[in-house]
Amino acid sequence: MRNFVIRLLVNALALWAAAEVVPGIELSGAFADILIVALIFGILNAVLKPVLMIFSIPFLVLTLGLFALIVNGAMLMITARVTDYLSVSGLGAAILGSLVISLVTMVLGKALEDED
Repeated sequence: MRNFVIRLLVNALALWAAAEVVPGIELSGAFADILIVALIFGILNAVLKPVLMIFSIPFLVLTLGLFALIVNGAMLMITARVTDYLSVSGLGAAILGSLVISLVTMVLGKALEDED
């Protein structure tokens, strides 16, 4: 349970960072609303992203893995469609946002891993 809460908080912080840094991504609402967005984003990444990655294997091979950025951006756009608290203006903003989210979760994940 502790690990789930930490991952949820890291995801929420990463989404907030993307909204602060990337023009075209807006996150609104109270902290609880941002946690809901992070939860939805996490669920979509756990359920839908593996399916999309399997179907996009030919594109991943052709682009040497760069197509994964588009898949990650699509996950962010789907999250924005599902919730009222996140808006993404286009695929470019979504791809940049997914880069920021990946960097923040990687850095925080490594920092929290080192603490244990």
